[in-house]
Amino acid sequence: MRVFDTGDIRSHNTSMVLKLIWSELAMSRAEVARRLGMSRSTVSNIVSSLQAMGIVHEVGEGLSKGGRRPILVGIAQESHFLLGVELGARHLSVVACTLRGQIVSSAVEEYSVQTDPQGTLTRVEALLDEMAQSLPGTWSGVLGIGLGVPSPVHDENPGRLSPQILPAWAGIDLIGYFENRFQLPVFMENDANLGALAEQWWGHGEDGQDLTYIKVATGVGSGHIIHGEIYRGSRGYAGEVGHTAIEPSDPRLNYGMRSSLTSLVGTEAILGRSKALRSRFTESELLEEPTLADFIAACAEGDPLCVAVMEEVGVYLGVAIANLLHILNPPIVVLGGAVTAVGECLFHPLRQTVRDRTLWGAIKECEIVRTKLSENAIAVGASTLVLRAVLGDPAQFLTRHVPAIGGGT
Repeated sequence: MRVFDTGDIRSHNTSMVLKLIWSELAMSRAEVARRLGMSRSTVSNIVSSLQAMGIVHEVGEGLSKGGRRPILVGIAQESHFLLGVELGARHLSVVACTLRGQIVSSAVEEYSVQTDPQGTLTRVEALLDEMAQSLPGTWSGVLGIGLGVPSPVHDENPGRLSPQILPAWAGIDLIGYFENRFQLPVFMENDANLGALAEQWWGHGEDGQDLTYIKVATGVGSGHIIHGEIYRGSRGYAGEVGHTAIEPSDPRLNYGMRSSLTSLVGTEAILGRSKALRSRFTESELLEEPTLADFIAACAEGDPLCVAVMEEVGVYLGVAIANLLHILNPPIVVLGGAVTAVGECLFHPLRQTVRDRTLWGAIKECEIVRTKLSENAIAVGASTLVLRAVLGDPAQFLTRHVPAIGGGT
């Protein structure tokens, strides 16, 4: 049995007060005390400490109920900032967010992340430093850094990437690297899990329902919010839907396991399939060596080759999602990632396949939608990792040593 001391109790109470104030635009101290069942003196002391930290401030007066008008407090959302990084297979995305998840600065770059770890680390350092220098208070206002990575994340080695998926990154501890560089708390999670987290906090899951998020890009991954928490499985591998077998007889092997979902619907598979089918669509105006952006633009114009390829992709994804719905039965599936920008060329055959392959009406009612978040959704999810930790124990972040301007000491 764990014994709680007064410090534990105060930390818990402070977290409860901060979470409640964060969830509302403005609240009086008396209302906080009433909602949480705490004494007014306890709440007043906690709010005073949060004010001293600079994380809450007084925002005006509320309505009177017969006496003096109460003073309202709210989050000082631009007093501190959260940095989020997405390491994609072939790109970098970095954001600075307020305590309300609003992006105040962002950068997206193409980069060979899979094959150039040292160059990636150097470039991420530079982007983070540039972004922090542009913020009010520069590094002194940054509470932490979140990292989203295209790899499972294991609790026993939370800063390391899977050597099976990213062999060039074997032996590199990203959390340790960035903590040493910037002297800040650093958190890391699988990119699809962070897509799910971003949707839970800022997107389609804001009403509190469970959800599944599927990222379709170079690879395919999924993240699941169950009872309000990321479901990671026993060793962090839950959600690796991209490596599940979809078409056992298919001979293609572009990425991942033979006939896996990624080998059929990932970026390389889409571009490879468009080449293989070109001779059947002489009227197609798609470039001979298209990028994904070229493919998406042609699909938007109704190019018959692109539409045909996306119909295949929609069917394969529909099979995978139908299987997933029978196992987890989430009320909503959100799709994100670069490939989903094609819109209904993908979603129409996908939804039809799900309808054809699901048995029960309750499963058929699952909502399948495209994310309404920006291209920075994974990086925003990474910054949300930091926010979640701050709300859980603000004192750990707001009494830390502040690094020198320009990064580490």
